[in-house]
Amino acid sequence: MTVQATSAPIQIDTCDVCIVGAGIAGLNALFAASRYLSRDQKVILIDRRARVGGMWNDTYSYVRLHQPHPMFTAGNIKWTLGREPSYLATKDEVLDHFQHCLHEIKKRVTVDERYGWDLQSEVETGVNVRITCRTPDGGQRVIEAKRLIKAYGIRVMPNEPLELSSARVHSVSPDYCDVRSGPMRDSDAPVWLIGGGKTAMDTAHTLITAYPGREVNLVAGSGTFFASREKFFPVGARRWWGSTLLSSMAIDMCREFDGTNENELADWFRTRYGTWLTPQTGNFLLGVLSETENKAIAAGLNDVIMDHLDDVVDRDGSTEAVFRSGATETIREGSWIVNCTGYLTKGDHPYEPYVSAGGSVLSIQPRSATMHLTSYMGYFLTHAMFLDKLAELPLYEVDMQDLWDKHKSVLPYTLFALAQYNLGLMADAMPAKVFGECGLDYDRWYPWPRRTAGVVRFMRVHGREREHLRRSLDTVRDRFAVRCGPLSSGEATTSATAAG
Repeated sequence: MTVQATSAPIQIDTCDVCIVGAGIAGLNALFAASRYLSRDQKVILIDRRARVGGMWNDTYSYVRLHQPHPMFTAGNIKWTLGREPSYLATKDEVLDHFQHCLHEIKKRVTVDERYGWDLQSEVETGVNVRITCRTPDGGQRVIEAKRLIKAYGIRVMPNEPLELSSARVHSVSPDYCDVRSGPMRDSDAPVWLIGGGKTAMDTAHTLITAYPGREVNLVAGSGTFFASREKFFPVGARRWWGSTLLSSMAIDMCREFDGTNENELADWFRTRYGTWLTPQTGNFLLGVLSETENKAIAAGLNDVIMDHLDDVVDRDGSTEAVFRSGATETIREGSWIVNCTGYLTKGDHPYEPYVSAGGSVLSIQPRSATMHLTSYMGYFLTHAMFLDKLAELPLYEVDMQDLWDKHKSVLPYTLFALAQYNLGLMADAMPAKVFGECGLDYDRWYPWPRRTAGVVRFMRVHGREREHLRRSLDTVRDRFAVRCGPLSSGEATTSATAAG
C-alpha cells in the first residue's frame, strides 16, 4: 500500500493590525494605529528588507534629508540627535531615528516585527483579512488581522547603472557606488551625471566637495527647479517675520490653480520660491535645495547639457555620448557615467483603491494618492480608518503614475490641490488632536504664534475654497482622462496583489 505524504499545515498568526512596509509611511501608520490600540493588542509589522527604514536602507550612502530633520518623523516623535533644527540628517541618522520611533511606539502597543517577509495576497473574509506571506526561507505563512495597512509608499527601488554600448566608460549607479571612495576616488577621469533632479544635485555637490577641480558634467534633460530651503526654512530671527509658511503658500497656489494653468503656476513658484541652475527648468518634483548648495554646484560644474542621454558608443577610435536630440559629444576614455535619473513612479503597478470595499484594507501608494506625501497618507488615513471615517469621507484620489506619464508638469500643483481639499474634509470630520499630534507639518519650523496664524487661516478659508479645489481637480481629470475624484462603489474592491 502506498501512503501519500501530506504537507504540513500552514501556520496562522493572528493580530489586530498588520502593516506592510516599515518606511516613513508605515511608521506613521503604526504611530496613528497605536493611538487606538491598547498595550495587550498586537501589530504585526512586515517589510521585505532586513530592518526598519524602507527606501533609506537602499539609497546612496551620502544622501541627506532635503528638509530640516525635526519634521521627518513618525507622528510627533522627537529626534534625539541633539543637533540644531536646520541640520540635514544623514542616511545612518535617519535609520537610527526610525529605529527610535519604533522603540517609542512599542511602549504603547505590542509590535511583532517580521523582516524579510513579502506580502503575496490578501482576502477580506468579512470579519478579518487573511494575509498570505512568503517568509525569508521561502516558506508560506498566513496572518489573520482585523485590519491590513499596505504602506508601500512610492515603492522606490535602487537605480541600476545605465546599459551603454561603450566598453571604454564606467557605468555606475549612486545606489551601488559610493562616489567618495574606491575606484572613482582613485581615478581622475571626468564624471558625467545623468539627470537633473535631487539625486544629481546631491551627487554633484558631493563630488565637487570631495574632489575640487575634477571635471564634473551634468546632462540635465529638460531641467529641474527646486523649492529654496532658505525661503521656506529660514534660520535665526527670520523664523519670526521672514519668509512664508508653507501652508500659506499652498493656499495661495491652490487659489490660483484652475487645472489648466500649470505653466503659469510654475513661473510663479519658481520666481518667488524657487532655486535652479539649469537654463531651462521643465520639471518641479517637490524637491528642496538651498541657495548655498546651488551656487556651489553651479561653480563646480564643467558643463551643463540640456538634453537626454540615449547611449555612449565607441566608434572610429573615440568615445561619444549620443543624445536624444541627435547631438553627440566626444568624451574621454575611462569617464564615469553616473545614473542619477529619477526614482518616482517607476514600475507598472496595478491600480488599487486607497480603501477596500469592506473597509478593512488601507493601501498607501501612488496609484490612489490622497495627499502630496505618503507620510501624510500613512498618518491621516490610518486615523480616519480607526475613527471609521474612511467610508463616509468623499476624499479625492489621484492616479499619480498615470498623470506623471501623461503630463508630469501638472502633477505637483494637482497634488497640492489634492492635499488641501482632503485635509479640509478631514479637519471637519476628525478630532483636533489628530492634527495637533502631526509632527510632519512643515509649519512647525516657525514659532508657535506664526504656526497658530497659519492654522487659523487654513480653518477660516478651507470651507469656502473647497468648491474651487474640486473644480480644479475635476478639470485635471477631464483634460488628461486620469482617475481623479472620489472612489465609486464599483472601484473600491478588494484585490489580492503582490507586494511591491
